[in-house]
Amino acid sequence: MATRTLDGTSSPAPAIPPIAVPGPGTIDRPPPLTRSIRLSYGVGAIANGVKNVSFSAYLMFFYNQVVGVPAGIVAAALALTLVIDAIADPFLGRWSDVVRTRWGRRHPFIYAAALPTALFFALVWFPPSGLSPWAIGCWVFVTAMMTRVSISAFEINTQAMTAELTNDYGARTRLFSLRYWFLYIGQYGFSAISLLVFFAATPDYPRGQLNPESYVGFALLGSVLILASILACGLGTHRCIPYLRQAEVRTTRTSPATHFREMLAAFKSRAFLAIFGFGVFKFTAIGLYAATALYFNTYLFGLSAAQLALLTLDSLVAATIAAPLAPIMSHWLGKRASSMLFAVAGVGLGLSPLLLAYFDLFFVAGDAGLLPTLFAIGAVYGAMVAISLINTSSMLADVVEDSAVHTGRHEAGTFFAASSFMQQCSTALGLVVNGLILTWAGFPEKVKPERVSDAMMDSLLVHYIPIAFLLWAVGCLILLFYPIDRRRHEQNLEILRSRRAEALAREADNAALGAPLR
Repeated sequence: MATRTLDGTSSPAPAIPPIAVPGPGTIDRPPPLTRSIRLSYGVGAIANGVKNVSFSAYLMFFYNQVVGVPAGIVAAALALTLVIDAIADPFLGRWSDVVRTRWGRRHPFIYAAALPTALFFALVWFPPSGLSPWAIGCWVFVTAMMTRVSISAFEINTQAMTAELTNDYGARTRLFSLRYWFLYIGQYGFSAISLLVFFAATPDYPRGQLNPESYVGFALLGSVLILASILACGLGTHRCIPYLRQAEVRTTRTSPATHFREMLAAFKSRAFLAIFGFGVFKFTAIGLYAATALYFNTYLFGLSAAQLALLTLDSLVAATIAAPLAPIMSHWLGKRASSMLFAVAGVGLGLSPLLLAYFDLFFVAGDAGLLPTLFAIGAVYGAMVAISLINTSSMLADVVEDSAVHTGRHEAGTFFAASSFMQQCSTALGLVVNGLILTWAGFPEKVKPERVSDAMMDSLLVHYIPIAFLLWAVGCLILLFYPIDRRRHEQNLEILRSRRAEALAREADNAALGAPLR
């Protein structure tokens, strides 16, 4: 049997797998995406934004430069959280794909994640006094690990819900654009407020980010924002539950081995593997940048907390630019090409101040042109990277239908769980690489700004710049293997609609044959 493609040609039809029919009560169409639903969905990203910027930009700096723990111990503690993530995230996604409740597959996890995420996030920043460096490393591991697992339960299910809120190729990119705008609000809005309010300079601490007392308000505000945004997302999208795809009805008990086989079958998707590989290198680079930027801004450019707060606003400008541009670039260039192009161009621009500073060709600390130049470069660089992130997230949503054509199962939770695992592990891996670079460069802990020599900074730059660029370049090469474009996505939807119609027709025929004669 052949399948008619959109251009009118014929191609062999893929083998038809068993149809996974949603259970009773599921409405087989996406919900109406009102403005309030879109905003509620987007607001949920604030929670992950707060966690991301706190863990990637401040956590290493806090324990290494404020508490005084060697960078290697902190990096090792964060690396160990990967072990738990490796176990938890895929099973959280699989669990949400197969669970059946009156609140659907996604919302029970969203609500259950709210309080634990907020609580463990706050505890990260309050290590007990009198502990040895290794004991503090254990505290970092436990609290950071619990924070990551809790927020994974929320993020996995929120992002998986995207593929169920709409199946339109372009609408998914617009939805992710809104989500990334709120993600940047959470990351850089929270960072700007913290730098202006909590990390303000004092006579004892001209660099407020070195003041231990500053992190009390920082931790409590972050915890409150995480709790509020998760609840706002869950409650605001609660009305969509009747429209979201329910788990299939299984007539027999599914063994752990069957669950494992089905997960592995999903992960064999070439499209998924391309995004996963790109993401590993991309988020490692992002985690490395976030962890190292505060070192450069504090010790190389000599920026105060107020200047750092102003500088973080460039990311809000970047998000505001990227949100409307990402769908346009996706339409003009395609999701894959725009993701690769803006990633490479963006990282090249973002590294230019550091490269010029290494050769003494950039503005020095205190120069009037330093801050506006960094702001302009950061805004454009951030917009380019955001466009790449938005389009790759939308690409992952398209993988759900592409996989369903071959497996017969809509496993958005499984795919986004793997993506969440990849993002968290890779961002944490970026922190590990940051710790290695600091160690290789011989950069001391708890060093006063005036004691940082040019040789120290040059060593840090010469280790950081090539590693950061190489991570992005390798990731983009892997993304070349992603095969789904608009035409293939629409063809996948047509195949799935045809199979759904055939399954319903067979059900109707069977019901008619078994009905009493009239």
